[in-house]
Amino acid sequence: MNAYVFPGQGAQFVGMGLDLYEKYPIAKELFLKANDILGFDITEIMFNGTAEGLKETKVTQPAIFLHSVILSKVMGDSFQPDMVAGHSLGEFSALVANNTLSFENGLKLVSQRALAMQKACELKPSTMAAVLGLEDDVVEKICSEISGIVVAANYNCPGQLVISGEINAVEQACEKLKEAGARRALMLPVRGAFHSPLMEPAREELAAAIDNTNFASPSCPIYQNVTTTAVNSPTEIKKNLMLQLTAPVKWTQSVQQMVKDGATVFTEIGPGKVLQGLIKKIEPTAETQSPILDS
Repeated sequence: MNAYVFPGQGAQFVGMGLDLYEKYPIAKELFLKANDILGFDITEIMFNGTAEGLKETKVTQPAIFLHSVILSKVMGDSFQPDMVAGHSLGEFSALVANNTLSFENGLKLVSQRALAMQKACELKPSTMAAVLGLEDDVVEKICSEISGIVVAANYNCPGQLVISGEINAVEQACEKLKEAGARRALMLPVRGAFHSPLMEPAREELAAAIDNTNFASPSCPIYQNVTTTAVNSPTEIKKNLMLQLTAPVKWTQSVQQMVKDGATVFTEIGPGKVLQGLIKKIEPTAETQSPILDS
């Protein structure tokens, strides 16, 4: 069975999508439509901007979404997913790919998500850290013993977990995790505690927007970050998406479940190959690939 997976923030690079824009009329049309929807020239930043400009949350999230979704559209009839999943932001790309959300509504929600997260980041200084070489339950236990807010945020693959929370609490947790034998506990260059309780103001704002958006019946199941299981009901999909910003990204568990449900080939749709690397660590027997486009 074919599983299509969509990356999240961090996969962006200057020049992303330019080849699609220049080569495929459908891509050009959607990129120009995106400029109108967003109210600024995102294509200029994506194609010719600076790495710094592309790092702005209000740009990064729509840029990755656009690259992923437009890539899936360009594939035409060869895009035949039996199941989809997305890492954090990638879940929105996945929901357009399986026809739950329209391109326009998906982009609007991603833009609102980015702005809401930006606002939440400004309310309280917070950060994230990558932890390598420890069992998940050890990381969870140490986080629970720290005073202040620090939680497991991204279960990326066995032995690679990201924690998220208040700066002091994350720093303390990193020290304790190193003492417990972590190979690395490294602060990440982010200005926010994504997928932690500190995103609650953003979650509320985004939940209202999701509530007012039409979700159709998907063409194939999505394995959501919050539940890790196949979801086909638009009502359930909405509910899980509303919880996503404050809940952990259970990527390891989602991939394991997809394999259990018959996934044999994982195609990563978007910039980079980050998810392919993680999937190989989660399930070494799985086949991973990038999409092959008509030349």
